[in-house]
This record gives sequence, C-alpha cells and structure tokens, in this order.
Amino acid sequence: MGEDTTKTKLTPQPKVAIVHDWFVGGGAELVVEQLHVLFPEAPIYTSYCSREWRKRLDGKVKTGILQYWPLSALRKYLPPLRVWRFSHLKLKGYDLVISSSGAEAKAIKVPATTVHINYCHAPTHYYWSRYGEYMAHPGFGIFNPLARFGLRTLVGPLRRWDYKAAQRPDYMLANSNYIKDQIQKYYDRSAVVVHPPVHTERFRKWANNNQRGGLVIAGRQTPYKRFDLAVAACTKLRAPLTVIGNGPEHRRLRRMAGPTVTFLGKVSDEILAEEFGRAQALIFPGLDDFGITAVEAMAAGTPVIAYKAGGALDYVVPGKTGLFFESQTVKSLAGALQQFPKQRFDSRAISVAAESFSVARFNKNMNLIIKKILQGRSSGK
Repeated sequence: MGEDTTKTKLTPQPKVAIVHDWFVGGGAELVVEQLHVLFPEAPIYTSYCSREWRKRLDGKVKTGILQYWPLSALRKYLPPLRVWRFSHLKLKGYDLVISSSGAEAKAIKVPATTVHINYCHAPTHYYWSRYGEYMAHPGFGIFNPLARFGLRTLVGPLRRWDYKAAQRPDYMLANSNYIKDQIQKYYDRSAVVVHPPVHTERFRKWANNNQRGGLVIAGRQTPYKRFDLAVAACTKLRAPLTVIGNGPEHRRLRRMAGPTVTFLGKVSDEILAEEFGRAQALIFPGLDDFGITAVEAMAAGTPVIAYKAGGALDYVVPGKTGLFFESQTVKSLAGALQQFPKQRFDSRAISVAAESFSVARFNKNMNLIIKKILQGRSSGK
C-alpha cells in the first residue's frame, strides 16, 4: 500500500509508442495514463483526443485528420473511419508498441522487428458480445434508426476485419478473467490478465469509518449498467439508495424511483469517496468487463453486492468483500439485499483486498510482463 507509482519505470528504456482508440474519458484512458508514467517520452497515437486528456498526457498525444471538423463529428458514427486511421499509421523505428484497445487501435501494423503488445479492454462490444444491446439502444438519439441500419449492414464484414485485426498483436493482455475468456471466444487467442489501475488511495481514509447507512450505486446511467434493477429493488423494499452519476437512463430512473431513492447527479471525486465511505454497500448490477467503480468502493471499505458475472468475479469474494445475486432481475437482487444485513464484513480487510488492483500494482505488473516479453524476444525465445 502507498507505493510510489513513479518509480516503476523500465531501465534502460526501449523506444516505445502507445496507441489508443480515443480519449474522451473512462477506465480505458486511465490505463494509457499509467503507460505514460512508465514511458513518459513515448508518443501516444489516437483517433481523437479531448483538451483535458491532451493536457493530462503532457502533450504527447498525436491525432490525425479525425480530430478535425467535420470528421470529428462523424468519428462516433462510422467505425470504418477509425479502421482507416489505425491501419495506416506509420510506426517504424520502435522497439515496442503498446495498443490499448476495445475497438480499432489493435489493427496497427508494425515492422517484424517491433514487439506489439495489445492491452485488450474487450473484444469490440458493438460487433460481438453487446451487438444486441447496441441494436436496441444505439445511443445516437434521433439518428438511432440510421445507426441501426449501418451496424446491421456492416457488422458482417466488420466482424471479419476485427477478427483479422486481433491476430496482429504479438501478445495480448486482458483486463479481467472474463475478458480473457472473451478474447479466446471471439478471437481464438490466449491472453494474460493484468487488471487495470484503480486509484485506491483516494478512498482508503474511509476504510475505518463505522458510521455507515444506506446503499449506493454510481456510474454512467446506460442500459447495460442496469441501474434500473437497483432503483426498482430498493423502491420495492423501501431501502435507502443514493444514485450518483448521469446518463441516457437518468429520466427513466427518476420516474420509476420511490421516496427512498435519492439522486445526486454528477459529483466531485471528494464527494464520491465520502458517499462510498458512508454506504453500507455498493450495488453493482451490470455485466462489466472489469468494474473500476466497484473496486473504488472496496477501497473505501464498502462491500459490493454484484451480479455474478463479468469482471466482478475477480474481486467480489462472497462473505469477505461482498456477495452475489444470480440473475439480472429485481427479484434476485431484492433477495440479495434482504440477505445482506445477515452478513458481517470487515471494512479494513475489504480495503486491503482492493489494493491488489491499485495503480502501483498495475505499474509493477506491466513493468514485469513487458520486461519478460522483451527479454524473451532478445534471447530468441
């Protein structure tokens, strides 16, 4: 705990480049931020970058034509634009290229003398595991019918292209055991699990708090996160629930919520840590690739009540760091909420368990695995 994450850089440094799908915010960007800590001089190639992330990455970001109007407005709608961007990147002269990707960035081509490691956040959701969800809720507002038509028309050739692109990296890393299995299922490739970095230090001070009451759920309110299950179950049981965040489901959630449900909207990092530290438990009802929010709550000493699937299987230990419910139904979640008061949890032990997913642990693990790969390559293994 409390390790200095700036002292885990590789020495001597190989010549490195980093490639990422886009920078608008989220857990995937946090991975690149720590890769930048490990390789501060490495250029970071992407399709689009917000001003905030350009600043956070010390101006090392390199974008192409998709950064500029009108293509910047279209990039979200047309994955083939990113296919073109990453397939045409010139990446000569590097010893190592690390692609951080849940979409098209893994499609880069590197010289035979360059090692390409792909950190896979997930096989591309809108082609594979969540194709049905994207068809039901494309997330493009009035352009949803057009988005559905485009995805339905192109998904066949894009799946074939995505599979081919996934064969290009020399090595693949997965952010959870669930994603490791997804990589095998959709890409016919093995992968090594390296859990993503979680800023546990922001939450640790709450681990010893004994004044806890009510439940909490936090994150972007999209259909697949299943906030509706938490709101419906807590309304049914008249259990106090604090809802943090915003998103396309926000109005619907407010309409279905009873008097015991409180909505805070988007909050500061400090208030988020406080809400986690004062809660009896975090409800985590979606199927997530990993689930950084849940580990943040654990760092505050808060147990997690999670749907038994996805990344949660890597950190929720029943009776120790939380408990599971078996199906994504109000009845199943309500049953778990009724069982929860019968459990006894050690907040300090939960917080310690969260340290296995800290920023320091991520940097250490990445450092070790990259050294192993490069040493193996140089020795001809």
